[in-house]
This record gives sequence, C-alpha cells and structure tokens, in this order.
Amino acid sequence: MKLNGIIRRKEKLNISDLDLWRKGGFILYARHGEATVGIDQHNLSFQDCMSQRNLSEAGRREAVLFGQLLRYWQIPVVSPIIASPFCRTIETAQLAFPNTYIQMDPFWFDIYSLDGKIPINEQTKILSNLQAVLEKKPPYRMNQGIIAHSFPEGIGLGHISNMGMVVVKPLGAGNGYEIVKKLTLENLSRLNYK
Repeated sequence: MKLNGIIRRKEKLNISDLDLWRKGGFILYARHGEATVGIDQHNLSFQDCMSQRNLSEAGRREAVLFGQLLRYWQIPVVSPIIASPFCRTIETAQLAFPNTYIQMDPFWFDIYSLDGKIPINEQTKILSNLQAVLEKKPPYRMNQGIIAHSFPEGIGLGHISNMGMVVVKPLGAGNGYEIVKKLTLENLSRLNYK
C-alpha cells in the first residue's frame, strides 16, 4: 500500500530480512532507550541534561544490547550515527555504537515536537522534511543509523517502543520510502538464524 510517498508492508519477521539488511541500503531508525529519569522542562536546554528526561539504568542496558545485536547479526551501519540533540538520544547512540562518531541533528527535535500541540501547517512541514530525509539512500552496502524519538500514533513512523527500530527502505529523492519492518528490542533479540 502506498500513501503520500510511503509504502507500508505487513509481513512477519523472517530470516531473509537479515540477509537484506546485511547488504545495506536501509535506514535503521531507532527510538532511544527507556528515559524515566527527570522530566523535559518547559525551558529545557540541550546542553543541560538536568533540564530533560534521561536514560534510566534499564534504558542504558537496552542501548548496549541494541548495539550488540546489530553487531552480532552483522548488520553494517555507516558512521556517523545521526542523533537528536537530547541527552537521552546522544547517550543511547554512544552506548549502542561506542566506537562510532555521533552527529547531532537538530531536525530530530522537530519530530519530538510532533507530540505537542503544533499548527497543522508546521506538522505538514516537519513531515515533508522527514520524507526528504528518509528518501535519501545510505552509502553502498551500508545502513544509516538514526537515534531519535517515537511519533504520535498514525503520524510519520508511528509509535515506536523504547529502543524499538523501524527499518526504512529509501526509494530516492522524490520517490518516497518504504517501511519494511517495525521491531521491538525483544523481536531483534529473539531472531533465530539457522
């Protein structure tokens, strides 16, 4: 099914997916780990982690496990890893990809803001920019990792669980993208490759 440049597939996870992801060409969009420490204050500052929600110990373990699973399954991810400027997303990226450069991109704050009450024209602009980002193909035989936020249900990539991942197939500039799979961390950890 194609809707506004987005193709959605409804399939069960299978091992051939791993083989595809190993060949590259996908965007691996993941939500940060569990963040239950503190609150996002009205006047939050990206330079002050005390003014925002941060990863819990469980969230830190989730981030480490996520990175270990991608390496275990030999899914190639290009450097840099893109992250939202929040402390929880940066820390998630650092824990999941400890030897990889992390690039902060303020655009992903716009995705966070979709959860608030914003004018429909602003939401439309953000989603148009999201489509342009998700249409961009990663380097040959690599996948692009993005660590950011969940979306409101029915908007963008939809709700994503803590450390959940959406596998996106970019179709090139102006051609949209395909949502290939939505995985929880548990889904990823329970693959049985034989």
